[in-house]
Amino acid sequence: MQRMGMMIGLEPDMVETYKELHASVWPEVLARLTASHIRNYTIFLREPENILFGTWEYHGDDFAADMARIAADPTNQEWWKLTIPCQRPLPTRAEGEWWATMDEVFHLD
Repeated sequence: MQRMGMMIGLEPDMVETYKELHASVWPEVLARLTASHIRNYTIFLREPENILFGTWEYHGDDFAADMARIAADPTNQEWWKLTIPCQRPLPTRAEGEWWATMDEVFHLD
């Protein structure tokens, strides 16, 4: 199992839209994440800074292949057309990242 932590900004005028979208995530998007071995996925919002913190666990054997399946899924692509305009990537993110990944430094089960 691999735990992930990531951060991204949220456009101030899109906060309510983002909250509304995530209050009723499309069942097909949730099914694709589950089929791609994603578990315990949570997104937190820190206002007024409008920073999103996401955390999830990967329980599969081929992370790259599962992420590729998520990216290739037509319904997920439609979902991203709605959510990506809400997001503001951090300027310090690594090249090729949208959400800036984080290193785990502590965990308690």
